[in-house]
Amino acid sequence: MKIKTKLNLGVGLLFVLIIILSLVSAYNIFLIKKDTQNILKANYNTLEYSRNMLLALEDITSNENMAIANFEINLKLQLTNVTENGEDLATSNLQKSFTTLESNRTDERLKNQIRQDIFQIMKLNMNAIKQKSDVATKTAERANFSIAILGTLCFLIAFNLLVNLPNNIANPIKELTASIKEIANKNYKERVNFMDHNEFGELAKSFNTMAQKLEEYSSSNLHKLTFEKKRLETLINNMHDPIIGIDHEGTVLFVNDEALKIMGLKSEDLIGKSAEVLALTNDLLKSLIRNELESSKSQPMTIFADGKESYFEKETVNITIKPTGEDTKIDIGNVIILRNITVFKELDFAKTNFIATVSHELKTPISSIKMSLQLLQKQETGTINEDQKQLLDSIKEDSQRLLKITGELLELSQMETGNIQLNIEKSNPNEIVTYALHAVKKQADQKEIEIVVDTQKNLPDVKADSEKTAWVLVNFLTNAIRYSPEKSLVKINLKIEDKQLIFEVTDKGQGIDNRYQTKVFDKYFQVPGSHKSGTGLGLAISKEFIEAQNGRIGVKSQLGLGSTFFFKLATV
Repeated sequence: MKIKTKLNLGVGLLFVLIIILSLVSAYNIFLIKKDTQNILKANYNTLEYSRNMLLALEDITSNENMAIANFEINLKLQLTNVTENGEDLATSNLQKSFTTLESNRTDERLKNQIRQDIFQIMKLNMNAIKQKSDVATKTAERANFSIAILGTLCFLIAFNLLVNLPNNIANPIKELTASIKEIANKNYKERVNFMDHNEFGELAKSFNTMAQKLEEYSSSNLHKLTFEKKRLETLINNMHDPIIGIDHEGTVLFVNDEALKIMGLKSEDLIGKSAEVLALTNDLLKSLIRNELESSKSQPMTIFADGKESYFEKETVNITIKPTGEDTKIDIGNVIILRNITVFKELDFAKTNFIATVSHELKTPISSIKMSLQLLQKQETGTINEDQKQLLDSIKEDSQRLLKITGELLELSQMETGNIQLNIEKSNPNEIVTYALHAVKKQADQKEIEIVVDTQKNLPDVKADSEKTAWVLVNFLTNAIRYSPEKSLVKINLKIEDKQLIFEVTDKGQGIDNRYQTKVFDKYFQVPGSHKSGTGLGLAISKEFIEAQNGRIGVKSQLGLGSTFFFKLATV
């Protein structure tokens, strides 16, 4: 429990008890006062009235009229102050006797009767005074007992606070003071041990963290730190990849020689200065820090280095540390690494050129083979038997497959070399769908697959290359037909979402496992266990076509429930 809470509870409880004690005392005093006022009002006044009536009765002889008037006044007052049992009867008798006395004022026997009635009233009130006095005494005794109990309770609480509260506050302060003196004497192993869940516990935790850090700092060796710093600097400078270190405030901490070489700057021009300010005059540094927190999987950068155009892949490594004695990691900066991938790029270019050359060279003889097959299948060239017809059909199928593969390889090589030409213009999405349906109609009929088109009304045109977009849609439909069971349904859905037109192709095939959904658009990738022929290039080329038109391509699938391939293009 926190010290502040303890103080509030202790003092608050004492304050409440004092208020209760005051209220109980006031209430009991009020009861005693009420009993006293009751005696004064009900009994003392009656005795006073009775005494006045006795005096007036004695004065009847000497001053008859005045005495009668005084008697009558006090009698009326008594009639309004009848409070005790039997007092009303005695007062009634007194009133009757006084009425008789007014007509016969010299009757001594009647006067004696009046005196007896007055004495009876006085006796009743004297007895009542004694009873009420006893009640007031009991009330006072109860008040004394209640006040004594509450007073004792307040004393015990106050005594407990007096004994314990100063120790709870003073002892940790005393221990902390002693520990601070030990730290001042360079005894950094000193720790405080009161770890309660209060302010002193938090203070002890902070003190121990401080002492731990001081111990760590004191045990470190400046020479060792300097040696380690130089070793790290040498290691960074000897790396063949350009490296730049930036702290969390954007200040350049270190730059190796390779980075200085490609930026054309000196170390004194960079180290200790703001990267954002330097980026204003250095385009390369500007491009490096522009997205320094992005993923390292970024597009390769083209930089003139080593006397030629070189390619680098940027990787940003975020550096975090956990300070001594703390639980939360903090960000201390980023290290930007430029990996030189020029050799791999040159190999990739060589591969692409080789594939393009081979594909181009193969396309011509394959086309000749197809033409020869068409001539052989004509009756004018001669009659063929059933076995020969099957062989020709097989050759035709293989030649079509080879022609498709070479076509895909040529498309891929054109995209990789940047030679692909896009004719982006206002295109009608319904015409694109109609073209794709016509292209795959024969394949769908062979498997008795129904293709259903579901489109919203009044669809706008899209900014796209209609030929390439139709090629992608044909590829989606071809795959859907290939992987769907016979006599199933393939659905094409067109809809508008966020000023983009979405083309969706949904099939009832076996679906794609979540592990492979992010890889289906990679080159040469085929889903394991699909048992379908293909090059694995169709979806990769489709992705390039769509992204070249500033669109987005993707897939949604559940294993055993089919797949939905889609792409989005901006509307006009």
